Amino acid sequence: MEDSGISSFWGPVTSTTELCEENYAHSSYIAEFYNTISNIPCILLALIGLTNALRQRFEKRFSVLHISNMILAIGSMIFHATLQNVLQQSDETPMVWEMLLYLYVLYSPDWHYRSTMPTFLFLYGAAFAGVHSLVRFGIGFKIHYVGLCLLCIPRMYKYYIQTKDVAAKRLAKFYVATIFLGTICWLFDRIFCKKLSHWYINPQGHAWWHVLMGFNSYFANTFLMFCRAQQLGWEPQVVHLFGLFPYVKIQKPKKQE
Repeated sequence: MEDSGISSFWGPVTSTTELCEENYAHSSYIAEFYNTISNIPCILLALIGLTNALRQRFEKRFSVLHISNMILAIGSMIFHATLQNVLQQSDETPMVWEMLLYLYVLYSPDWHYRSTMPTFLFLYGAAFAGVHSLVRFGIGFKIHYVGLCLLCIPRMYKYYIQTKDVAAKRLAKFYVATIFLGTICWLFDRIFCKKLSHWYINPQGHAWWHVLMGFNSYFANTFLMFCRAQQLGWEPQVVHLFGLFPYVKIQKPKKQE
């Protein structure tokens, strides 16, 4: 949205995407205040997941996945704080990289040619980053990202129907619920922006999208850690940190310790 009376530290907006929040309404250093700070829960949740993955010695793919969530959230904070095109890529490129990681985690257990998938996904991610640094995709980026997300759905559903544990299935349901609610917030913010700008209080739909997607990533990662632990025979259980945050507790066979 148009700038308020506060001066802009970062200069004119050059990004191809602007959300329904008044620019520099609270600080000359933060273009979209709520869209910036709403990424903090994602970082904290990813840190909880990373700590659990390292402490229990899960496969490195899960540590990388949690770190990618943090990188994405930090990139999103930088973009929304500045609204500069060159920094827009610090948000969008990690989004694609993260989905490529999810594709690897989801499909690699049954992939017969072990080296081909990570090699292809790495080259694809590197090529996308290179092209995206030169080309402004606009709507093409959104279509591409949604396509990558849709590729994950069949495998997630397969894991869901194969899992008998009630607590693990609840994680998958939370995953679906948060992405559904987050998408509604995102669409509401985009479609009704002109009306929202005249409201006394802006509901900040895009900021809620960030919060909900932070939880969405955490639930997805925790569910996938449970499923992978089952595949490896690690006797996983879903327990709760402080009675609130679910995480996976495993018991590896002694020969795997």
